[in-house]
Amino acid sequence: MKKLVNWVIRLVPVIIMLQTLYFKFSAAPESVYIFSKIGMEPYGRIGIGVLELIASILILIPRTTSYGAVLGLGLMLGAIQFHVTELGIEVQNDGGKLFYLAVIVAVFCVLLIAIHRKQIFSLFSKK
Repeated sequence: MKKLVNWVIRLVPVIIMLQTLYFKFSAAPESVYIFSKIGMEPYGRIGIGVLELIASILILIPRTTSYGAVLGLGLMLGAIQFHVTELGIEVQNDGGKLFYLAVIVAVFCVLLIAIHRKQIFSLFSKK
């Protein structure tokens, strides 16, 4: 049961991040609008998409879950910051969906970091 819960906690942020990649990589109008508004179009849109893909892959690999979660958390904190300061909670009448998805991913990444904290601490321990 514990492994199942761990996998569910991994899959939630991964599914959300991977689902948004289509919009970033296909230059969907909503995505272009967002990254234009924050002055990061097109390189920021593509770069963030690549980083979200890397974070998702790392989260799925048990030995690197915590590293992906740290990367995912950093990306989502950036997204939340842009929503709060420049974009607004609601972007193009989305009802705040993108903001709330970023919050959900951030919360699940924090959970993963807590669960897999020994992976992070092992980086700093002598072998």
